[in-house]
Amino acid sequence: MSEAELYQLLKTKYGFDEFRPGQLAVIQDLLAGQDVLAVLPTGTGKSLIYQLVGTVVPGIVVVVSPLISLMQDQVARLNYQGEKQVAALTSQLDFSVRQQLLANLNQVKFLFISPEMLQQTVIQEALAKLTIALLVIDEAHCISTWGPDFRPDYRRLGPIRQQLGTPRTLMLTATATPQVRQDILTQLNATDAQQVLYSVNRSNIYLAVEAVNDEADKRATLQHLVTSSRGPAIVYFTSKRQTDLIAEWLRTTTELRVAAYHAGLAAEDRFKIQQQFMADQLDVICATSAFGMGINKADIRLVIHYHLPTTLADYVQEIGRAGRDGHQALAVMLYAPGDENLVRNLNELTAATPNEVQQDFARHQAGQPVTDDRSRVLEAYWQQAVSPAEVAEIFAARQAAKEHELRDLMRYVQTTTCHRAVMLAYFDETEPPHTDRCCQLAGEPLPLDELGLTAVKPSISPTVVTWEQRLAQLFLPNS
Repeated sequence: MSEAELYQLLKTKYGFDEFRPGQLAVIQDLLAGQDVLAVLPTGTGKSLIYQLVGTVVPGIVVVVSPLISLMQDQVARLNYQGEKQVAALTSQLDFSVRQQLLANLNQVKFLFISPEMLQQTVIQEALAKLTIALLVIDEAHCISTWGPDFRPDYRRLGPIRQQLGTPRTLMLTATATPQVRQDILTQLNATDAQQVLYSVNRSNIYLAVEAVNDEADKRATLQHLVTSSRGPAIVYFTSKRQTDLIAEWLRTTTELRVAAYHAGLAAEDRFKIQQQFMADQLDVICATSAFGMGINKADIRLVIHYHLPTTLADYVQEIGRAGRDGHQALAVMLYAPGDENLVRNLNELTAATPNEVQQDFARHQAGQPVTDDRSRVLEAYWQQAVSPAEVAEIFAARQAAKEHELRDLMRYVQTTTCHRAVMLAYFDETEPPHTDRCCQLAGEPLPLDELGLTAVKPSISPTVVTWEQRLAQLFLPNS
């Protein structure tokens, strides 16, 4: 298909005159029969790539996606665009509905599925009967970051790809270091893939780290930010409990419309909150990191991290949800001394010592059931006949990598020079010259006025605090 014909299809089917950065190059490589690893910035329309290729190439497009909420959002978006031959095969479907979908899979053009669901033999057999136009691994960095010790089915995607006849494959992500890219290609046995790489740098997002003394100071800084800055805003937490508590506190101490979003909510509540945020019926979302995957809201002006992200790559992913309209946005990380210990503690939750690995292998050999999340992960290795010694080595290597990633993150947090330079160096990119609109240097105040991000009307009075608000501030738990 010629470039002119691709532009014509882009205009007639999707209503766009121009491709966004990277889209055309990836599409042309795929149509030439190449596998492609595409590292494209958030907000560059990665989903349009596989939609357009699916329109041109006969067969089904299988999209492996990490979250049910993300799949549901993508299905809804395709339906809105007029695509009816689209479905998500998830664990939330009733057995009868799932069986009916499998029986009629030849009528589906775009199928969204998790790596865990793709492991099922019945699903692989159903797909093997079809022509696969394109296999898409969305959020492909999960193969490297989640596969070893959290969701091991990501590490099985390579063998499954071979079982499906090694269809042309698109690996999509917004952030990947050279090491992660190599891991993706190795795990999928796609080392000959074309790589289309764009900078992770989003120059319209001003980067800031606000140092605070303690939890109370952190809350006060958060309150000041969300009331003095233009929204909409997302505030990220690592704790579901803190997400709920801070959201409720902001509702009682400001006039902002605030909601909490995390995996502990019912699916219908999460969907409702997403839709309210998209429709500008909410000013602030307090959320865990899952919120934002697939959320294509162009005018988010502010992203705050109340807790540290797990890695610098995760941080780039999450702040990339701001300023997708190209206008000025602000990303602020709140840091109190010792916050890194929370990241370290979370990392240790997925760790397994050689002794623990050996004990679980004995459980497996005795035919005893899986007892917890760690056993579930280890069981996946036993099913693949990986030895305990090899598994212990994999877990040790992953924990060492996490500690290295934490050091890289803290280098960003604690630098007294340009934050953007540290961030881009992490991805082996050359930083642009520092400017006043780049990032906050040590000791500098946030330039909200200069960035044009000051709220038009303050949502909280700096002088009048009711007794209910004061009580809420005094008794808000620290964890």
